[in-house]
Amino acid sequence: MPVDTKDIFAIVEKQNEWRGKQCVNLIASENTPSPAVRSIQLNDFMGRYAEGHPNTPEKINRYYQGTRYIDEVETMAAREMRELFGCAQAEVRPYSGNNANTAIAMGWLRGGDAVIANSTDAGGHISHNFFGIMGRRIQTRGQVLKPGKENSVKLSFFPLSADRYHIDVAKSLELIEKVRPNLLVMGKSLYLFPDPVKELAPLCRQLEIPILYDGAHVLGLIAGGQFQDPLEEGATWLTGSTHKTFPGPQRGVILANLDAEGEKKYWSAADRGVFPGTSSNHHLYSLPALVVATREMKAHGKAYAAQICLNAVALAKALDASGVPVEAKEFGYTRSHQIAVNVSAFGGGVKAALALEANDIICNYNMLPGDQDAQNPSGLRIGTPEMTRFGMKEKDFAELGELMAAAIRGKAVKDQVHKLRGRFLDMQFV
Repeated sequence: MPVDTKDIFAIVEKQNEWRGKQCVNLIASENTPSPAVRSIQLNDFMGRYAEGHPNTPEKINRYYQGTRYIDEVETMAAREMRELFGCAQAEVRPYSGNNANTAIAMGWLRGGDAVIANSTDAGGHISHNFFGIMGRRIQTRGQVLKPGKENSVKLSFFPLSADRYHIDVAKSLELIEKVRPNLLVMGKSLYLFPDPVKELAPLCRQLEIPILYDGAHVLGLIAGGQFQDPLEEGATWLTGSTHKTFPGPQRGVILANLDAEGEKKYWSAADRGVFPGTSSNHHLYSLPALVVATREMKAHGKAYAAQICLNAVALAKALDASGVPVEAKEFGYTRSHQIAVNVSAFGGGVKAALALEANDIICNYNMLPGDQDAQNPSGLRIGTPEMTRFGMKEKDFAELGELMAAAIRGKAVKDQVHKLRGRFLDMQFV
């Protein structure tokens, strides 16, 4: 007799209706995959294993039999990623952006090594920091995962300019010379402006220091020709999530554009870091969906990425004009899909995020530069990728900004939010 699943399906249907049709979704790390990406994940690969690399006519690489079709799909996914990003190497087995970073850390770093990264209060991801994989990977027995101690792990943070949204290039060059790190980690979780890869890469090449660029948030923008091109600018590896600005399944990727010598030196670290370093089987069922999403980005990525960035600026201007301060105004607010909103005058990030959620506007509270408490920050991080994909443009985000400002001040605007969302239920860029 089949088990009773009605209650489980009822919960899922409520989620589909609420977040899928009623809410204005502004979490910068989220997106809605296309119907094709969603549907193709229901497949027989879900229960299968395929450790190692795809088999070829010349060599058996897998540790399991029965992989002929996933071999085709995985080979296709890597090839089409290389085509989209114009690079020489693509590793598609990671199943998240963080997993991809962890693979590089496991494959390249050792205990006692030194790393320079962005601090969390400057927007850096927690995985780059003391309690994340970078800090833990370089820790040796007796070292502590906190800064400023005699026995701290050798993790340093990029010096920042006065606005704290940009890396200070001159001071960073000095720090690199002083520390001689084994790895530079660039990229952020709160990521408004490009990092100076091009400016730091020459010294890193001279000192043989590889650069890991965490493009988890901006992978789709990079694919669409926006923001920056880290591999062209000198990054050794580009990691990313394939479900944020890149609107695919929840997976990760590692990309590189290395010559033969660089491939031998650096790509093997990525390879062994992925398998067996951080994964065995690699969630095969979502690999076909990655191919679908890659083709969608080949066809529509440039237009989609450009509209995402235009919408972010439009929303920032609308909020600012409504009396809700948006950070980095002097720099045009943002060059990415994100804006950082300072709601300290309205009770802080948690209160503002809950007020917005009560009106079916979904975003997340977030630390701003200088904040010390991640659970009581002064800001909101807001992203435009998902609602852009449903057809919202600059004037629509300006309208949304006024509703958000009202909700942050305690006004009930849920009916207006539902009417706005009701105009944007059909997915574009597919």
